[in-house]
Amino acid sequence: MSPTAIPKSINPPLILEDHPVDERLSIKAIVVGAGITGINAGILLPAKVPELKLTIYERHSDIGGVWHAHRYPGVKCDVPSHVYQSTFSPSTTWTENYSKGSEIKNYWKGLADKYDAWKFVQLNSEVLGAEWSKQKAKWVVNIKQTNTHSGESNTFQDEAEFLVLSTGRFSSPRLPDILGLDDFPGRVMHTGAWDPEFDPTGKRLALIGNGASGLQILPELQKVAAHVDHYTRNPTWVAGALGGEKLSREIPIAEELKARWAADSKEYHQYRKDLEAQAWTRFAIVEKGGAKNQSAREEFEKLMALRLGDRQDLLPLVLPEFAPNCRRLTPGPGYLEALTKLNVSYIRTPIESATPIGIKTVDGEERAVDAIICATGADVTNSPGFPIINGEGVNLQEAWHVGGDPGFPDTYLGMAAADFPNLLFLMGPNSGSGFAGTVPHTVETQITYIAKVLRKVSSQRIRTIVPSKSAILDFRAYCESFFPQTVLSEGCSSWYNNHIKGGRIVAVWPGSGAHVNYIRQEVRWEDYEYTYHNSQANRFGYFGNGWTKRDIAAKESVTAADDIDFTYYLKDEAHREGVDLRGYHEAWWEA
Repeated sequence: MSPTAIPKSINPPLILEDHPVDERLSIKAIVVGAGITGINAGILLPAKVPELKLTIYERHSDIGGVWHAHRYPGVKCDVPSHVYQSTFSPSTTWTENYSKGSEIKNYWKGLADKYDAWKFVQLNSEVLGAEWSKQKAKWVVNIKQTNTHSGESNTFQDEAEFLVLSTGRFSSPRLPDILGLDDFPGRVMHTGAWDPEFDPTGKRLALIGNGASGLQILPELQKVAAHVDHYTRNPTWVAGALGGEKLSREIPIAEELKARWAADSKEYHQYRKDLEAQAWTRFAIVEKGGAKNQSAREEFEKLMALRLGDRQDLLPLVLPEFAPNCRRLTPGPGYLEALTKLNVSYIRTPIESATPIGIKTVDGEERAVDAIICATGADVTNSPGFPIINGEGVNLQEAWHVGGDPGFPDTYLGMAAADFPNLLFLMGPNSGSGFAGTVPHTVETQITYIAKVLRKVSSQRIRTIVPSKSAILDFRAYCESFFPQTVLSEGCSSWYNNHIKGGRIVAVWPGSGAHVNYIRQEVRWEDYEYTYHNSQANRFGYFGNGWTKRDIAAKESVTAADDIDFTYYLKDEAHREGVDLRGYHEAWWEA
């Protein structure tokens, strides 16, 4: 009797792929930028994504991002050292509560050494542009690599299934648009491109800008310059501290305390938790009309008046009309005190032009200077710093710029863009935790989210993944409804809103740090659209031949396959204290 054929309802039938289901597709990702975000990507992505090929291109001569590029006098982190560090590899050896830029850079470079992330990094490698190849389903990336010894450059192409932008928000210094600035015969320098060979001692200086770098550099320049003319368009709130209010800014951390922390991990762990908790609990300060924001205004006004001493004539000039946190708060230790010194002039009159001898303001007054220092921030349009062209010829860099379509950064959860497959962002538009949470934690959770995407693509043999347009519109709608409830919507200019008063908030997440952390815990796969490597476009093609690698090993084994662990889910702790059922059967790396 001939065997009965199993009836089929699908014609043509699916052709099974000849591989075990758990044989992952090897994929490559190119990460652009090796600041602390890129360094973390080099540490976490290989650990979380099996079979991943990774290359990190960094345009500078060293890793570290802003902590490599920013070398101006007084550069420090205004967040406590024991908060601005990796959550999984903390240090007990910080020398100060608020560390200098050089120590921060060395810490992150040390992590790259510890976790062998250097092997993924190519320095002096500037990405010039990227274009999506529909045929290959890969990003074709153009890179200019420079030999620092000879100065010669060569341009080449690299290809990868995924392009991950990790270029940072403050990586491109922005000089002010001032008539005649290019023709000024003296030195013109941005704090983000500081020349360590420049000596300000005894010079007359113009300092333009009162963002974070302006507040940090003024006290240092005031100590050595003959005179500093400090130009500001708008006043800014000078806060007490961003967490760690009781920490000293002058006294180094005692060696005895560092030794105690090193010897007692529980004590140091509790210290970290108590200190870092302060960064998570301040979200209510951004609530428009809220009691905490009003209380902060009163506190900052008293603090600023106190720090001005007998120069209370300056108080009306330095107090903003907008609420605290409309712009990012900056502690600025020593800044207000420097404004009171005889060799500092605080100038609110708008600049008309740079002249052959200095700066001329709109009231006609001309002030002679030897050098112009620009603490005017970075290009924070949140558009990519190079052309990124999809398969339809759309350039994301142009589309997100003013005048493009839509003319502003338009993302899915700050991490992906419509019509740009396999393109992901780290610390992209509307993704930073901003006013609650910490930068390292935010970076780590974003990389973890991306790792989940890459694992899905690799394990399920997905060709392309891209967020749906409807999901992006829904996220845009949420942002547009959330931010008007906050003080960020008041009439101030900041990098939150691309320096447009009352403009669209494009930098930070629409919610608290805990809010975005909760949302990133699970990927909403239903918000994405997919294509597959399967020749018949069957989403279950990755099921393969019905076997796993363990099954094949057991079949080919001549022994009882004792070394093949099918029962990895049986835990020793089940016989003792019991298994934590919340995470039971969810460890992807075991299956």
